[in-house]
Amino acid sequence: MTADMEKRKRMAVFSGSSNLKLADEIAREIGISLGNVKLEKFANGEIYARYQESVRGADVFIVQSVCSSPNGFDVNDNLMELLIMIDAAKRASAHSVSAVITHYGYARQDRKAAPREPITAKLVADLLTAAGADNIIAIDLHQDAIQGFFDKPVNHMTAMPIFVDYYKNKGFDPDQLCVVSPDVGGVVRARAMAKELGVDLAIIDKRRPRANVAEIMNIIGEVKGRTCVITDDIVDTAGTLCNAAGALKERGATRVLAYAAHPVFSGNAIERIKNSALDEVVVTDTIPLRPEAQECPKIRQLSCAPLVGETISRIAREDSVSELFNE
Repeated sequence: MTADMEKRKRMAVFSGSSNLKLADEIAREIGISLGNVKLEKFANGEIYARYQESVRGADVFIVQSVCSSPNGFDVNDNLMELLIMIDAAKRASAHSVSAVITHYGYARQDRKAAPREPITAKLVADLLTAAGADNIIAIDLHQDAIQGFFDKPVNHMTAMPIFVDYYKNKGFDPDQLCVVSPDVGGVVRARAMAKELGVDLAIIDKRRPRANVAEIMNIIGEVKGRTCVITDDIVDTAGTLCNAAGALKERGATRVLAYAAHPVFSGNAIERIKNSALDEVVVTDTIPLRPEAQECPKIRQLSCAPLVGETISRIAREDSVSELFNE
């Protein structure tokens, strides 16, 4: 390989403001140092980004979570910062720019459920493409169909292997364990988890009278005398999760555990979890935890840095990413 080719193949990982700790861990998993980028917010709220090192000819990976973060940035700040960082890298002659979006904000508005509504998941995809992203890496999108909103390659990762290893290492008796889908829409995810663990599946049939309010209607499956593991992609207000845990305990479940990739924890979510029938909630670090979440004894956070680091390495080497989940 010539010196020019070596330079072109250089990999550089940079972090936005939302999840610097995770980005640093990802870089260390790859075996490189996190790149230096200057990020500021002007007095009027406008965001500024400037790379403090050359990225000419490099494969640039920008790690950002489109969420509200402990540094005071909200979802919109972090989205705009990501777009600006992509634009700056393209204008600095990066060979390629990959957006590593650990939590894809606005994903829950992925279709028109009523007249005159937006499809924000598609809008964000268009914005990322317009900014110059050549490749998207995302973890547990709210719907698989969001991949189709892009005309660029999308590497859709799942944190499921992280949770599978966690529960297998707990040493549960498979006959006493049951994976529970909190709604009909999550059955595919729950069925895959149940298959990986070799346990039974149960489904909660619920109706949602209004946004962020869920009414438990029925439980399909045998949960009496079992440890139930509720599976979901995101915990927002935790209302659905806590209601589900209460219903499972009422039906005779001995313990109720839950896991979700994305710990949004909006509003009074932490207080709800503390006072609920939930025994444990396991999440990843796609979103940094607020101090009250870190202090909650029912919440445990696992790292997705090894998964994301290996994914980035494979993309940079032009190796298969799908094989990562078949090994």
